[in-house]
Amino acid sequence: MTDTVFGFDGVCFSYPGFGTCLEEVSLRVGRGERIALLGANGSGKSTVLRLMDGLQFASRGEVRALGEALSPATVERPPFGPRFRKEVGFLFQDSDAQLFSPTVEEELAFGPLQMGWGREEITERISGALDLMSISALRRRSPQSLSAGEKKKVALASLLVLSPSVLLLDEPTAGLDPRSQGSLLELLDELHGAGLTTVTATHDLELVPHLADRAIVLGEDHRVAADRPVRDVLADTDLLVRVNLIHAHRHRHGALVHSHPHRHTVMHEHPHRHDDG
Repeated sequence: MTDTVFGFDGVCFSYPGFGTCLEEVSLRVGRGERIALLGANGSGKSTVLRLMDGLQFASRGEVRALGEALSPATVERPPFGPRFRKEVGFLFQDSDAQLFSPTVEEELAFGPLQMGWGREEITERISGALDLMSISALRRRSPQSLSAGEKKKVALASLLVLSPSVLLLDEPTAGLDPRSQGSLLELLDELHGAGLTTVTATHDLELVPHLADRAIVLGEDHRVAADRPVRDVLADTDLLVRVNLIHAHRHRHGALVHSHPHRHTVMHEHPHRHDDG
């Protein structure tokens, strides 16, 4: 891969007082790719994203981003630090953890102000991001007064206002109603078409084909269990059972007992027709 955005080499990580979160993880993300990070809860998906964003740092091994090894010093030191914070945006699963300003407009202004941009440019960028997310009417509202879907849009707008080249998305559709979910998926597809690199952590297998072309799967042992095209991963029932993304239901029909795989899904309900006879 000639243009590597992220590279993990033998990365291990554990939070103080807790067990291992990542064990000997090696992976590459190329510019313009759409990657899904798959795994059961607790497998380390969110930790991978936090390491990519420089919110945590490897206990052992190396994480590289945009050509630099990430460390507490490099993510703060110019010129790399400011460039890294502009280029890489992280959408948290819980929007409330990301929104803290009194109004939506101030929320979107926070990042550009940290970059030292002029007021005229900031105002123009805020208007553009609000228009892109179709939330201009929320400009003067308090983020805490918004619905879950509106908060998610504001959080994403606060990243897009900086014109990042990379988006890290942690369960981006969690808590969204079907309409908001569909709108977000369409926007992410447009952003990918414009050249953005996206890395999305999810365990919702139904959404993966809409979010990514390649899947990196983490097992419950916190290691990479697979790194393949999405279609290949989703077709590998044995893999999905092994990493606890699907499980087998046992059924009895008279004296016959059999099992079939069941996929864990989120926010997907479809009507079923039952034919008698």
